[in-house]
Amino acid sequence: MKRLIIMFIMLCLSFGTLAAQNVDLKELLDQVKQGGVKDAKDNADRLNYFKQNREQQARLLAEIKALRSEQENLSKQYEQLFEEQDAQIILMEDDLNLKLGGLKELFGVLQQSAGDARVQFENSITQKQFPQRAAFMADLAGKMGDTNRFATLSEIEDFWFEIQREIIETGKVINFKTMVVGADGIESEQTVTRLGAFNALSNGKYLEFKPETGRLLVLPRQPESRFVSRAEDFQAISSGMGSVAIDPTRGGLLSKLVEKPNLMEQVAQGKTVGYVIIGLGIIGLLVALYRFIVLMGISAKVNAQIKNLNNPGDNPLGRILNVYKVRGGDDLEAMEIRIGEAILNETPKLNKWLPFIKIISAVAPLLGLLGTVTGMINTFQALTLFGTGDPKMMAGGISTALITTVLGLVVAIPMLFLHSIVASKAKAVTEVLQQQAAGMIAEIAERK
Repeated sequence: MKRLIIMFIMLCLSFGTLAAQNVDLKELLDQVKQGGVKDAKDNADRLNYFKQNREQQARLLAEIKALRSEQENLSKQYEQLFEEQDAQIILMEDDLNLKLGGLKELFGVLQQSAGDARVQFENSITQKQFPQRAAFMADLAGKMGDTNRFATLSEIEDFWFEIQREIIETGKVINFKTMVVGADGIESEQTVTRLGAFNALSNGKYLEFKPETGRLLVLPRQPESRFVSRAEDFQAISSGMGSVAIDPTRGGLLSKLVEKPNLMEQVAQGKTVGYVIIGLGIIGLLVALYRFIVLMGISAKVNAQIKNLNNPGDNPLGRILNVYKVRGGDDLEAMEIRIGEAILNETPKLNKWLPFIKIISAVAPLLGLLGTVTGMINTFQALTLFGTGDPKMMAGGISTALITTVLGLVVAIPMLFLHSIVASKAKAVTEVLQQQAAGMIAEIAERK
């Protein structure tokens, strides 16, 4: 059927071509007949080929079946051999366990001890000097847990030796050269001073050992200067004894220094409110110092004027003396009022800016409380959104919120002292003026 369809399509195409080229229909029909005869001949040849090779195909099929049968028999033999050898292995393992006796428990203890020692060695600073021992401990632990191989007596002795060496090295101060990663991330060879298994120093700086990478790194943030100076002095000692600070947690405390904020970072945690408080504190301090200096100068002029009452100068007491000289002929009551008025005119000048200092001492704690309340609100909003899964987040937020309270108190307390000092100085000058004024009035009263 398919062949007829193809022939029909070819005829249609041929007719289209003939229409274009004016070819004879009889010639076209002859061509089609020749093509059909050729196809029939090809089909017959193909069929004869298959018939001739039928015996060969049957022979190949028989060979394959025989091979399959042979492989099945071989598989049964291997299965039987496996079962026999598996049973033999079980008997040999039972015999081995029986012969091992107490040694099996010993091997278990050695395996656990080797594993624990490997972990301890990898986390110790001494690993930089003896890097091969961790691999030895891992291999020993593998042998102790494997029934196919056993550790030799020499390896067990080496295990004891490594543990003993670690104990001895933890009590030594050793200098050795190794690669150190600086704070800038560049690795270079340096002379390292190892303080037992506690700390490592290089160029007067404390180092941190990273077990994950097996590298020594310079701490990004060093301890206080007094500890760093001791480290420098200790490294400079060639013999004898010296003092140096060590970390008893073997690097735990030093690593926390990176996370601990310094003074400037703590101040920055106060944000806008904190900066406002600090700004007010600076302004209040400058105003207090300025007023104290001014009052000191006025007090000096007043004291000098007391020694020379006959020549009034440009100072509070001098101006009061001028009033006394000008109004000396008035009656006692009028003179008392004039001198009192002069003292009242001088008092505001002496107490200038003192209320401002007092206001700063009162406003600073209130601003600190405002910052704390705002920070606590933000902290609890974060807890509402993200929950309390991380206590550090809550503690950090509260700590940041309390920074403003600390800043407020740090500003308020000195401001109170400064206000008290400046106010007492102004009051002392005012009392001197009042004393001198009382003397003037008494002199007028005697004269009258």
